[in-house]
Amino acid sequence: MRYLVDTQIFIWTLISPEKLLMSTRQILQNNEIFVSQVSLFEIAIKQKIGKLPEFPLTIALLAERIEQDNFNLLPITTNHIGSYDSIPLLENHRDPFDRLLLAIALSENMPIISSDANFAYYKSYIQFVEN
Repeated sequence: MRYLVDTQIFIWTLISPEKLLMSTRQILQNNEIFVSQVSLFEIAIKQKIGKLPEFPLTIALLAERIEQDNFNLLPITTNHIGSYDSIPLLENHRDPFDRLLLAIALSENMPIISSDANFAYYKSYIQFVEN
């Protein structure tokens, strides 16, 4: 089965795998896993503004790690951006990166793995696997 991981889950696979539930680890090991380019963009921005001091990997090294870890880099497409409009804008969850990842999961008909409880608000739109 194919799964999309959100940015936090991707970061944890690299620097804090102990934060992943055993069920999440099993999914990551036994399925086709995708990391969106959106996550790389989010990481680049957070690194630039100092929000990820514990995460020293460059984007080029991240792309290599995605391949080494047998994950797949998912390029952003026009369909993904078009699906953004299908994700409701909630007052208590306005994060643009999360919303674009949700749109990608919707567009690709792929469950998304996240530790963000806010993703549960979108269960009627996407398949959500909570870590």
